[in-house]
Amino acid sequence: MTKKTRDKINSVKTTGHIWDGIEELNNPLPRWWLWTFYLTIAWGIGYTIAYPAWPLINGSTKGLLEYSTRRELGENIADHESKNSDLVAELNATDISDININDNLHRYANARGASVFRAQCSQCHGSGAAGNKGYPNLLDDDWLWGGTLKQIKYSINHGIRNESDFDARYSEMPEFDELLDEKEIKSVVEYVISLSTDEYDKTFADLGSSIFFDNCVSCHGVNGSGNREQGAPNLSDAIWLYGNSREAIEYTVRNSRFGVMPAWGQRLSEEDLRAVSVYVHNLGGGE
Repeated sequence: MTKKTRDKINSVKTTGHIWDGIEELNNPLPRWWLWTFYLTIAWGIGYTIAYPAWPLINGSTKGLLEYSTRRELGENIADHESKNSDLVAELNATDISDININDNLHRYANARGASVFRAQCSQCHGSGAAGNKGYPNLLDDDWLWGGTLKQIKYSINHGIRNESDFDARYSEMPEFDELLDEKEIKSVVEYVISLSTDEYDKTFADLGSSIFFDNCVSCHGVNGSGNREQGAPNLSDAIWLYGNSREAIEYTVRNSRFGVMPAWGQRLSEEDLRAVSVYVHNLGGGE
């Protein structure tokens, strides 16, 4: 550190800092940059005065304009609901099986249901409703609990195997790891595979057919076509919720599966329940 001087070449004042014999020049900032900087400071002060800005213990400063994004959103929602109040009333009053008959009501319900689906359902079933491992594909015609509008609405309303709704759909597959030995498990897995494909071991499948009859037909049916009253999957249609590999099927036989869906009736309004049911029904797999 040394005293401030002027550079001998361009007469610019130095800062007094020297590194390895090199003096640091104290070049002034451009005037336009300084004025821009001052303007941003002035704008920032004005903004915090005019709009809500500074956090307080119980809220924040309201600002001279008392502008509120929440209030604006609430007003927009109220305006939207007011404009569609007649359709909402009709949607709630119409038997859900008859909604698709009324073209205008059907279009409204489908559009509203699409918004509800994107906000609440796409996290599990995917933005395109094609599902994922453990989350049903809503585009096909394979329904564990039924694919009519009323059945879909019931599933959405009460959910699956949750503990928050007494009327939730409920079924539970036993864990056969402790009920069958290794050969029996391998055999029944091979038989299940034989129900939907030709690529299986016939010797084990033949043995597995009797094991399947003794342990599985009460839920999945004699032909493995499933039972919607119990949410038992159809094992003969080559549509697999947890994968069709031998490993995935064997894991299911050994350990069972226990997928849970929340009861959306506790979170959504009646019109939103009906609308999203219509949307899901119209995706392509509804009955």
